[in-house]
Amino acid sequence: MTAFAGGGRFVLTNASVPASVAGEAASGELQRVDITVADGLIETVAPASARDPAGITRHDMDGGLVLPAFVDVHTHLDKGHIWPRKANPDGTWMGALMSVMADREANWSAGDVARRMDFSLRCAFAHGTAAVRTHLDSAPPQCDVTWDVFEEARANWHGRIELQAVSLLGPDHLLDRDATHHVAERVKAAGGIFGGAVAEYPEARKAIFAAVEAAGEAGLDLDLHCDETADPSAQSLRHLADAVLETGFRGRVAAGHCCSLANQDEATVRTTVEKVAEAGIAVISLPMCNMYLQDRQNAGSVRTPRWRGVTPLNELRAAGVPVAIASDNTRDPFYAYGDLDGLEVLREGARILHFDHPANDAWTWARAIGADPAAFGGFGYKAMIAPGEPADLILFSARNWTEVMARPQADRIVLRAGRAIDQTLPDYRELDDLMGAA
Repeated sequence: MTAFAGGGRFVLTNASVPASVAGEAASGELQRVDITVADGLIETVAPASARDPAGITRHDMDGGLVLPAFVDVHTHLDKGHIWPRKANPDGTWMGALMSVMADREANWSAGDVARRMDFSLRCAFAHGTAAVRTHLDSAPPQCDVTWDVFEEARANWHGRIELQAVSLLGPDHLLDRDATHHVAERVKAAGGIFGGAVAEYPEARKAIFAAVEAAGEAGLDLDLHCDETADPSAQSLRHLADAVLETGFRGRVAAGHCCSLANQDEATVRTTVEKVAEAGIAVISLPMCNMYLQDRQNAGSVRTPRWRGVTPLNELRAAGVPVAIASDNTRDPFYAYGDLDGLEVLREGARILHFDHPANDAWTWARAIGADPAAFGGFGYKAMIAPGEPADLILFSARNWTEVMARPQADRIVLRAGRAIDQTLPDYRELDDLMGAA
């Protein structure tokens, strides 16, 4: 694409915009519009006109796609980029868990976490992300170190990336009332969200209810990792729906992963999905990380995975459950790749989750990395292309679904408050001194 500085008052003419991000949530239509921007805000969105607007800078998109900046509602900024010093030994979920635990205990000082977190946010910003929710490993004593770092990062990135944070506790800690109380108080002080992770665990139901109780007592919203396993007997998502309904929990609730749901029988899936919808729980799929870890065998085993690892997201959405897709981990033992690029998540999500068909519905999924998580996550940023919204936009030369999905779109232009940003990505060499710490 040609260089574009932006600023002042200008109009993007002949732009392709999904109706789903421009006020018609259920529409899969791709519209041609003119977008007028003034003082960093979207002034008007009108049908494309052949008339040349007078007295205003004009940028002809020639049918190029315009999307709102991304919302990445499930990440792990505290783990990011530790792979060079602590790789996953066998590619499995347990290998990842143990590797992260060892690295955390050895290396996660405030300085280490702060530098890696800032590096990750610079990547996200350059790719076009305006809002991020991160889970933070919060088992004491790491809780106090990392939440201090997060609050400083949130202040530093104010006006560029809107940041939310969620505590991450394992089921043992969720059942430890003193630990959950300590963490919940720290989370509340930071204006955060309470959370944890329950996959295969003998007292899963008890741990889930404990998490809901802790969040309720502290007046916090809740975001849990549920059933990140292939085991069909894992039903933390079902327990979460039961807990919300039985306790009358009033906060926002989100559940990430929910992988085992895809391996359960149809009757169980149907009942769980109905309960999740009734409880108002939002479900977040992490397509890249789940496909990477799930159904992987130990090193030395020659076997191709038999399933994709993701939850039945299409069925959940069809039942009225708010859904989203997100990055999850980046260059750490849980996922060796990734760069917090919302477009990569959308592209890979389309392939992995098959939401590219029916074709006339595909563009509604643009909301899954923007407007929908912005809404259920309670972000100030709405990820909508509408009058009065900030001109936080991503401009593409690609004109339609197949063009934008076929390439990484490295030539995209990111506008924040109507001005093009510097999209230079940070060099991994910046972290070389940290990688020699272990």
